[in-house]
Amino acid sequence: MLSAWESLHFATLELVRSTPIKQRLVCAYRRHLAGIPEDQLPLEVRHSFRQVIDALNHVKPLRGEDTVLASVRKMSVQEADDVAALVVEIFGVTCRELLRAARASAAVLQLHGNERESGGFEEEALSAGNVR
Repeated sequence: MLSAWESLHFATLELVRSTPIKQRLVCAYRRHLAGIPEDQLPLEVRHSFRQVIDALNHVKPLRGEDTVLASVRKMSVQEADDVAALVVEIFGVTCRELLRAARASAAVLQLHGNERESGGFEEEALSAGNVR
């Protein structure tokens, strides 16, 4: 199973292809966005992610199409561009959050590593008075 970051990454790659924006948006949703659990996303982008999902699932389909195809069909090119840009923004924020978390984790590991190197206690300084 892919992480939310990986799915957003692949969706973003789908959105930069040379096919028409509406086609790219449908493919990005079907292949990558539909399966992202919202709770895997940073809190600050969950509302935006819901907006993307809602925008791609709000039109009642005609015979032979699904809600995503119907929703994208009814969008203007500008609306499709806006939804695609929101996906890219969600991906960017998710990347920044992962980087922040990785840096924080590395700092904690470094702190604990320094404690292990010193044995976790203060060593007594060697002096002439304590040599046996």
